[in-house]
Amino acid sequence: MKIAVSTDERTPLVESLFCELKERGHDVTYFGPEKDESMDWPVVTERAAQLVASGEAAEGIVMCWTGTGASIAANKIKGIRAALCLDGATTKGARTWNHANVLALSLQSTDDTTLKEILDVWFTTPYSSDKWNLQQIDRIRKLEQASSSESST
Repeated sequence: MKIAVSTDERTPLVESLFCELKERGHDVTYFGPEKDESMDWPVVTERAAQLVASGEAAEGIVMCWTGTGASIAANKIKGIRAALCLDGATTKGARTWNHANVLALSLQSTDDTTLKEILDVWFTTPYSSDKWNLQQIDRIRKLEQASSSESST
C-alpha cells in the first residue's frame, strides 16, 4: 500500500516508523526533513494529506511534537479524516467508527512499543459498515461540503 508520511522533525520515532512500514511491505512517500533540520508542520502535513485526498496514496501518517497540530492541519483537507492515536484502543475506534484515513502520531509521546501496537491495529481494523455508522460518516461528509461551500461564497 502507498502511504504518505510527514513530520516536522526527524526523530528516532520517524526512523522506527520507516522500518515498520518497510517490514510490512508498504511504499512510502515522505515529506519532511532529512536530518537535524526542522520544517513547518502545516506545510509537510498538507503535502501528505493532499496525496491521500487525491488518491495518490491510500493512507497517510502525519507527525509533529504532540500530534495535535498535524491532525488539525490534515483535517483541513477535504476528504481527510485524521485521528490522533496514542494507543491501540483509540486507533481501533478511529478506524472502526471514524473511518480515519490519516493517522496522526506524537513524536514526544509515542515509543517504539506503542508505535507497533498502533500500526498493528491501524492496518488490521476495517471500517465499520453497519448502517448507523455509515450514516455518521455521511454526516461528516455533509459537514465538510457545507463548510467548503460557505467558504467559497
